[in-house]
Amino acid sequence: MTPRPAPHTLAFVESPVQLLNVLEWAHTQSPARGSGGAGLVPSQKRRTATPVTPAEPSLGLTLVVLSPTDPMSRGQLRRMAELARDEGHGVRWEEARGGASAPFRTIGGLAPLLRRARRVVMGDPFSRYVQLLLTITRARDLVVVDDGTATMEFAGQLARGERLVRWHRKGGRPGPRDLLFAPVSAAARRRLAASGGRRVEVFSAMPVTEIPEGVTLTVNGFAWTRTRFGPPRVLAGADLVGTSLVETSVVDGDRYLDAVRTLAGAHGAKRYFAHRRESAEKLHRLAAETGLEVVRPDLPLELIARRGPIGRTVLSFPSTVVHTLPPALAGTGVRVAVCDIDPGWLTSHASPRAGGFLSGVTDSAHGVDRLSSGGAYAVPYVPPAAPGASDR
Repeated sequence: MTPRPAPHTLAFVESPVQLLNVLEWAHTQSPARGSGGAGLVPSQKRRTATPVTPAEPSLGLTLVVLSPTDPMSRGQLRRMAELARDEGHGVRWEEARGGASAPFRTIGGLAPLLRRARRVVMGDPFSRYVQLLLTITRARDLVVVDDGTATMEFAGQLARGERLVRWHRKGGRPGPRDLLFAPVSAAARRRLAASGGRRVEVFSAMPVTEIPEGVTLTVNGFAWTRTRFGPPRVLAGADLVGTSLVETSVVDGDRYLDAVRTLAGAHGAKRYFAHRRESAEKLHRLAAETGLEVVRPDLPLELIARRGPIGRTVLSFPSTVVHTLPPALAGTGVRVAVCDIDPGWLTSHASPRAGGFLSGVTDSAHGVDRLSSGGAYAVPYVPPAAPGASDR
């Protein structure tokens, strides 16, 4: 039997949200644009992705899932993988963290595909796995899709020529593993620069304001999500969206619980949509002390909200969803509100940049109401026009 040719587009994802955003990116790829992204203008302007027909199998997209270990992420990824197959895309599941030898097996198995791929799509340029894979590929087209608010920091660091460090770790001293991996990270950063004939695209729903020279920024309008799901049934009252800021040692657990209780009481929230990384212990305590119904979503929240039912008001702390839910829920009448993080909630382990970064996530959100850190009232917020807003 003649072996199937290698796909010309490989996408590497490690989370359900990354996989969702690869599907959104694929939805924008019309046959007229071709595999090389013809029609995209490398510049420092933002443009809105035009809704088109679903990506056809001829796109040649294979999603490589570098599976994490936590059960919630794995469950959501399997559901998202089913949706990807329904769209006609190939899916390759890699137990990339299944023991000490797993990275060697994974990289060894993927190396031939990487060397032949014409385009590589990635969801987390901070990932050591992805950075290592970038040193192997010869692809001339590279696409970075959202991995949440980290995309804002990635674009800024790339534009300033800084080493790639996640925002909640920035300001700390590099550990031994960071120093050992530094040459690989530096090589990956160089490959992500649009030079030497390489084309680099950032596909994002985030308010990216620092764009490296020659990199194309495409706005993710969640056209695929709106086409495939909903509109939802809208319920009276409010739903609250959880965050993993406690798990990442940014926000104190007791302060967070108090804030959730205050916010839920002020707005009549009944359900709490847990983040996939929130601990079972914290969620059990939260349910017991607030009376909220804790919901563990089986898909990314953008799809859950679009599928419905969903509260008329969705309450959130600074996170990715304050940027992604407004376009995903456009035209449904659902209001999204974001509650500021009080500086007093931050732990002693939080990065020196944590407070400013979280404020920036809130400040740059469009189409949301802004709540005080007490959560008792809303202040309609109109963010300043972003650079290049007239070009959207």
